[in-house]
Amino acid sequence: MADLEKNRFSARAKRYARVSHKVGGVAARMAGARLFGMPLDRAANAVALTAALGGLKGPMMKVAQLLATIPDALPPEYANELMKLQSNAPPMGWAFVKRRMNAELGAGWQDKFKSFEHQPAAAASLGQVHRATAADGSQLACKLQYSDMQSAVEADLSQLGMLFSIRKRFDPVIDTSEIAVEIAARLREELDYEREAKHARLYQHMLKDEPAIRVPKVWPALSTGRLLTMDWLEGHKLLDHKDDPLKQRNTLAHAMFTAWWQPFSRFGVIHGDPHLGNYTVFDDAKGKPGGINLLDYGCIRIFPPSFVGGVVDLYRGLQEGDDDRVVHAYETWGFKRLNRDLIDTLNIWARFIYGPMLDDRVRTIADGVKPSEYGRKEAFRVHQALKAKGPVTVPREFVFMDRAAIGLGAVFLHLAAELNFHRLFNEAIENFSVDQVAARQTAALAAVDLQPSTAD
Repeated sequence: MADLEKNRFSARAKRYARVSHKVGGVAARMAGARLFGMPLDRAANAVALTAALGGLKGPMMKVAQLLATIPDALPPEYANELMKLQSNAPPMGWAFVKRRMNAELGAGWQDKFKSFEHQPAAAASLGQVHRATAADGSQLACKLQYSDMQSAVEADLSQLGMLFSIRKRFDPVIDTSEIAVEIAARLREELDYEREAKHARLYQHMLKDEPAIRVPKVWPALSTGRLLTMDWLEGHKLLDHKDDPLKQRNTLAHAMFTAWWQPFSRFGVIHGDPHLGNYTVFDDAKGKPGGINLLDYGCIRIFPPSFVGGVVDLYRGLQEGDDDRVVHAYETWGFKRLNRDLIDTLNIWARFIYGPMLDDRVRTIADGVKPSEYGRKEAFRVHQALKAKGPVTVPREFVFMDRAAIGLGAVFLHLAAELNFHRLFNEAIENFSVDQVAARQTAALAAVDLQPSTAD
């Protein structure tokens, strides 16, 4: 055990040194430029930072990609470059896979499968997926975590503050301290595949009556804390359908809306990573797009029911011009030191996020705005207002809620869907009450033996 702990510490120390050197080098150049009064080339530094993080792969790359989706967490030059990071990491070779599988399922693990493909079907930042066949012929997806990921995550999280210090040093209007805490908690949860298995079962429970959304079944006998085996769901990429007839694109967009907003509005649960690789499209009996397969359940956020109440209160407050209800919503979310100027500033972003759902008509999500410019004007106005009025601390529970909204908006943009988002949202929150969400959430979590999201 002592040797194991020593090895873990050694791996963490090496990782820490590599991350610190790469990220710290960029930060040092920026600090030097400021110290000696030289022009600060943020675009060039952003390219350098992206190159450094992209070479690391693993958790830090995942964190960087996540930061790029959170409005104003980083300066726009950095966000634009970090969005270019590729999610695919170099896969483990077959010899390495065999050792990892032996560690998870024991000697003779291959006898538990009818077949197990040597080459991964997908490789990402924390692990890779192999296609396999069960003894009864069922098609399986085996998600195997890379070795030493716990050490890598802790080393990378220890340096997460370096990224945020860039923002704080040169542009302190957004206090990102709570964002860092939230990212760390969710990333640690994402390493626990037993928890992810429970997340998948939770989504089966919440979406059992939605035929346009498929959730894979978990195979407990072939799963561990570092190996997750689920049904293989046949499907194709969503972007393969961006030129389909409007009716088919709307079918997929409607399914995506339901998959994200129904669990949140009824159970206080949201998928925090609406990434294009986390779902595929399945065909109906006629060979047309029938709905979506939800494939990944690592980044799931379970909110206190009161937070869901804040989301509904803000919507109703904006809809009815009820300032007291708007203020109550922001307070429920955890915003501090609210004043008239800060509320007006927050409302700029809120009206952008809620805009399609406040507008009772069929429309695209961008409604005539170029996809490349979608949200940029609002983000700029918020930033300028905060520079003039003072900093704001972003509450931690706001992070993945906002990320999900932005991610879903990107899906609707890709599909150029035309829906009445107002009616869809109002159907989702019909007869809403915090007490009902609390009751449903408690029952659902108990059914799958799952605890709420960790607080740190």
